[in-house]
Order: sequence, then C-alpha cells, then structure tokens
Amino acid sequence: MKILVLNSGSSSVKYKLFDSVKLEVLFDGIEEEISNFHKSFENIFNKLIVSKAISSLEEIGGFGHRVVHGGEKFSSPVIIDDEVILELEKLIPLAPLHNPANIDGIKTIKAKIKNSLQVAVFDTAFHQTLPMKSFLYPIPFDFYKEHKIRKYGFHGTSHFYVAKQCAEYFNTNLENLNLITIHLGNGASITAVEKGKSIDTSMGFTPLEGLMMGTRCGDIDPSIVLYLEQNLKLSADEINEILNKQSGLKGICEYSDLREIIALSQDNNTQAILAIDMFVERIRKYLGAYILKLEKLDGIIFTGGIGENSSLIRQKVCADLSLNLGIKIDDDKNTQKLIKNVEDISSPCSKLKVLVIKTDEEKSIAIQTKVLLSKDNN
Repeated sequence: MKILVLNSGSSSVKYKLFDSVKLEVLFDGIEEEISNFHKSFENIFNKLIVSKAISSLEEIGGFGHRVVHGGEKFSSPVIIDDEVILELEKLIPLAPLHNPANIDGIKTIKAKIKNSLQVAVFDTAFHQTLPMKSFLYPIPFDFYKEHKIRKYGFHGTSHFYVAKQCAEYFNTNLENLNLITIHLGNGASITAVEKGKSIDTSMGFTPLEGLMMGTRCGDIDPSIVLYLEQNLKLSADEINEILNKQSGLKGICEYSDLREIIALSQDNNTQAILAIDMFVERIRKYLGAYILKLEKLDGIIFTGGIGENSSLIRQKVCADLSLNLGIKIDDDKNTQKLIKNVEDISSPCSKLKVLVIKTDEEKSIAIQTKVLLSKDNN
C-alpha cells in the first residue's frame, strides 16, 4: 500500500508519495498555476504512473490532506466523510484563503476514486491544548461564544513533528519534555511545548499574528488598521493586502527572501540590516516570554527554511542568552553545513540543548494518515 500526501493551495498542489512500511518518499512534485483541480490531479496521477512509482491508482491505499484550519471541532486527524466535509465548509470564514482549496482537493479525490480513504491533518490541531487563558483575546466574551474568535495557532504539523523528533533524539517520550519550537520560513511561528503539549503559540486567529515574517506584519497595534481606513481611506481589501503581502521583511527593505536580505546587509544596506534586526528582535521577545511560561526547559528547536539554513539568524537569536539563562550555542557547530535530520548546535557548557531539526510536514501527515488507516482496516 502507498500513501499520497496532498497539500492543496489556491495556486498550487504539492504532493509526496510514500510507501506505507518505512514511509520513504517514492515520488514528489508540485502542480502550479492551478485553475482546475480535476486536471491537476490527472496530471499528478499520470506522473506517478509514467514514473512507475505506481502501476495503477489502486496501489494508493490512502490520501493524507493538509487542512489549514480545523477550528475547535478537530483536535486530531480524522478520516474524511461527508459530515467532515460539511464541518470543513463551515470553517471557511476562519480560513477563506486556505480551506476552500483544501476542500476542493478532497472533493476531487472523492469524485475521481470512489470509496477512497482520505485523512485530514490539521495545522491547528496541535494547538487545541492551549488553555483558555492563552487562547482567548481580551475582547467581549460574546465574540468567542458566538463567533469563535480566539487564537487557533498554525504550523502545528511542523511544531508537532520536530517536537517528536526531539523526543526520539533524547530517547524519551514527548510527554517528558518541555520545549520551545521555532519555525522560521516565509511564514514564522514559535510554540511553547509543556509535557509534549502546546500551551502557547505566536500565530493567532489567523497566521497574521505573531512574529514578523516574509510579507506578513505579525504583531502590530490594532488601531493602525483603523488609522489606515479612516485617515488614509484604504479599503478592507487594500489593508488586508498590505498586512499580509506587503509587510514584514518586504515592508522594511523591499525583499522577502532572507537570503537576499542577508546579502544586502553584508553590503551595508541599512534597510536590510534593520529588517534582520527587527526579525530577530521579535523572535527573542517571544522566546523570552515562553521561557518564563515553562517551569523548566529541556531544549530549543530551530526549524523551517530559515531556521534550518541560516546560521546568522540562529546566532543572533541566541546571542547573550548565556549571561542570564545559561543557553549557549557552539559557533563552529552552528556554522557547519547541517547533514543529519537532527543537529545539536549547543555548546558543551549550555544548560540545555539547542537543536536544528529538519521539518517534514508531509512525512508527519503520512505517519498520522497511516495510523488512522490502520485503525480503519482493523
């Protein structure tokens, strides 16, 4: 049996085919410029057959879907049926840019392959253990009761995966660990993990809250939105475009790719230097807050495209933490090319481990899909 993991977005579908025993990748790719999901999935299936990754669609025993928003309804992966699809459609107002594409992908597979076993794995699920004091906003309580306006958190699949990898590295159960996981990519978030459970995370009602990102602003004074509307006469759509696609690193120095920004900073570009300083400042602010939330801390994990590949950002985030917290990275380990899936970059004198762990959201989805499919077959 093989498992096909699908990450359906508004303009692309990323996919990976896994064998169901060792969960090794047999084939992967991306379909871009999506205008018709049926056509895109036909292309994917044709590529799998032409490459001889499968001989027929019957070899695919299950489909794992990344679904961005599960609301309060879904705190763990589920096998998809008509009732689940209806619930996902109810959640579209909470994720209007993501959930419709996720649902279209699910419906396309259902129409194409009758009686297909499909599993939904939710970005928000890992954060459903947040206590009410952490997920509520200090606005009238009725907004939560009637409209479910609260912090949901995202990147949960990645945070959970690297936390589990850390537990395996430490040769212990995840429930025994307190961690801070830092996912840094074009989207960025940080999570406090207590005894294996997420107790706070930086992203909120939407992925806009929290850290400064490639094009997203992260935390700002909410009155700025009112000012843009009332004084600059910008529409809601224009403000949404600015905060989600024109802000963050791009807003400060016109570039969203950190590699380009670092290159510019080395040429003494002041805006690039400022963008990096602001990016690091906000990570350190959340890191400090989450250290205080945890009674003890076993490790800090860097992951995501930036977290895994930028020694400069890791160095700047961890700078001077040894003075009061005893957290110190080894400069030589930090600057070496990372080869293993888990690399320890902490200094021997550090009070806790600082790790770089390669995230693999698709593999995490495949693992969780396999578990549910095994239960369903029994």
